[in-house]
Amino acid sequence: MKAAVLGTGVMGAGMARSLLRDGVEVTVWNRTPQRARPLAADGARIAASAEEAVRDADAVLIAVYDAQAVLAVLGDALAASPEDAVWVQTATIGPEGTRQAAELAAGAGRTLVEAMLLGTRQPAETGRLTLLTAGDPAVFARIEPVTAAVSVKSVWTGPEVGAGTALKLACNAWIASITAAAAQSLALAGSLGLDPKLFLAAIEGAPADCAYAHAKGEGMLAGAYESQFALDAALKDVDLIDGAARDAGVDTTLLGALRALYGKASEAGHGGEDLAAVYTSFGGARGGKD
Repeated sequence: MKAAVLGTGVMGAGMARSLLRDGVEVTVWNRTPQRARPLAADGARIAASAEEAVRDADAVLIAVYDAQAVLAVLGDALAASPEDAVWVQTATIGPEGTRQAAELAAGAGRTLVEAMLLGTRQPAETGRLTLLTAGDPAVFARIEPVTAAVSVKSVWTGPEVGAGTALKLACNAWIASITAAAAQSLALAGSLGLDPKLFLAAIEGAPADCAYAHAKGEGMLAGAYESQFALDAALKDVDLIDGAARDAGVDTTLLGALRALYGKASEAGHGGEDLAAVYTSFGGARGGKD
């Protein structure tokens, strides 16, 4: 099995390494070449262009940042791939971007499916992502060595490309919400004269407990925001979620508040840090009064 990974950011690089560990031949490409070069030490072949990367691929994983980048990559490289190659769209690009991507693939006579990613840096590096898949199950059976190498679980959302994106937006709404909610509770406890860690101790093991609150909360309290899921990427996704919600007639009051909080942290210079840096919007570590 030969795979191409287009985009070697946190998720793309992690998936490439997981594929290599499982014996998949991997070619990688990144718009900024120096970001792809470290993967050569892991055994990946570095391509000079997206077209070169996909030339003999059985599966092509798209792991670039946004809809504009996905559509550009498809426009550049679809025709260069084998006719039976499976293009696997993993980037969060919203319903409209997904529709355009599917149309480009169909127009080029290529098969495109979705495998939206739930997980951050560590699950990507260790092959323990959850995939939200959409497309023909028979197509996924053809590329099972690829999906098995990067994931521990798959949730099939249906045969139509776009269903995976819909579920990913719902899941990312949850992630953005609980991260901001944990930040608010920690900041509130500290501002009321308590050790904020008491909040985490209070919910531990209770029905209201959430592993994510502990994972992100410890970083918030330490002011350590090494990026697992960049705050600006979360902000991009909140905008996509907001647009999808409006189109579907879902109230966006909470999404508006999230947009303001993550936007404030981004404007303060935390956009490249982990989304846990939303804590700074409440006056948390490196954001003012603790």
